Amino acid sequence: MTHRTGEHGAGADAAAGVPDLDDNRRQVLYWRLLARLFDHEEQPALESASLAVVEDIGLPSALLDPRASVGSVVQRHPELAAEFDGLMTPETEEEGGRDRAAEVRRAALASKVLLNVFASGPGTVTAEQLTRWQSDAEWLERALGCRPGELRGGRGGAGRAGAAGGTGVSPTGTGVGGPAPDLSRLIPAIGPELGSIEAGLVKRMHLREVLADPALAARLTPSMSLIEQLLRDKDNLSGVALSNAKALIRRYVDEVTEVLRTQVEKSTVGELDRSVPPKRVFRNLDIDRTIWKNLTNWSPEEERLYVDRLYYRHTSRKTTPQRLIVVVDQSGSMVDSMVNCTILASIFAGLPKVDVHLIAYDTQALDLTPWAHDPFETLLRTKLGGGTDGTVAMALAQPKIAEPRNTVVVWISDFYEWRHQELFDSMAAVHRSGAKFIPVGSVTSSGRGSVNPWFRERFKDLGAPVISGHIKKLVHELKTFLT
Repeated sequence: MTHRTGEHGAGADAAAGVPDLDDNRRQVLYWRLLARLFDHEEQPALESASLAVVEDIGLPSALLDPRASVGSVVQRHPELAAEFDGLMTPETEEEGGRDRAAEVRRAALASKVLLNVFASGPGTVTAEQLTRWQSDAEWLERALGCRPGELRGGRGGAGRAGAAGGTGVSPTGTGVGGPAPDLSRLIPAIGPELGSIEAGLVKRMHLREVLADPALAARLTPSMSLIEQLLRDKDNLSGVALSNAKALIRRYVDEVTEVLRTQVEKSTVGELDRSVPPKRVFRNLDIDRTIWKNLTNWSPEEERLYVDRLYYRHTSRKTTPQRLIVVVDQSGSMVDSMVNCTILASIFAGLPKVDVHLIAYDTQALDLTPWAHDPFETLLRTKLGGGTDGTVAMALAQPKIAEPRNTVVVWISDFYEWRHQELFDSMAAVHRSGAKFIPVGSVTSSGRGSVNPWFRERFKDLGAPVISGHIKKLVHELKTFLT
């Protein structure tokens, strides 16, 4: 594998239809990748051949060490960090034709990050192993052109939809191969799979023992999978373990809140109300208009502008008191929606003239309105799991609709209901009353969600189609109505 073919010889081989050296190298790396993914037993021939390739192209042999995280490799070889960023995006193609040598290099780097993420191995998982996997998953997200945490709906998570497909692993092919294909169409399938792998790792941890040890708990990085497990198990925790669990939940809530608050603030906030005089403070001073209006006072001799009137910007906006009623299905399949919408409700609760009410339900309904401003306290009061009966939530929600024209009801669920006709009839009545009714099938950061087709069709006929996809869609709908 260390033999180098001269330019003339390589060209002759290519012209004769013989695979060149770089194609062979790339195939070796991808065959090793596939072998490692589907069989944990080491293939000595592929390992030794891959080692020869990696060393021959000037990359560190640590790329082939399954025990080494991507972060540790980059720490020892910081020049590789830039190569991992956007590694598996279309922009990595060379203009003007294929660069086979570059493809071999990308194959070695891509194999490393894909194996570390998708070949998680069996057995009990330690806090250190989970943290390492989370770090490797962030490097995969970066390789796909996303922000760390974005595909898994985590802290970077405002991002792109996420997910599936850990085994469609070949960015450039495993046969003779061509240039790297456009992977952007695969990104909506990858995030949920990453979340599923992470959830599996969390379940294989002795989480209670980890939480009871402050040193081990400090190594955990909060994520949706971890928060789900903590919320499910919180009633079985006490003392130090419960304290550490609450700290992790609060960290995650604070990080996601920052992301969602940015999305809310970027939306419009109502028209300017010019009937209200502007406040005469420096931050509202309209310097350009002030200069323009006072140009007649310019003194050419003194080269000085005399200002006899200051102009200020209008900042008061027209707002109408609005009531936002958020109803969230807290059954086991809706955990990420519960977390995201609880946080989102608290952000809207902080807006002026928005009266937020929050209801969670499974087979029973719980009015969480007193804690709607604090998502952390709200989540601690939820009880995940159980069946689904939306009629009990509707019984709490309907009396809150005092002024339908100034009320928006957001209902987040997969709508797999026990008394579906009864619930739909009451939802249709809310819609006909003049209230804005927004059914939401998915408010995850990844955007993946299943919705009962029976409800989906009837909501469409009602003129209130189900919002499915990214949480940004819900933010946009709410801001449009509330401002």
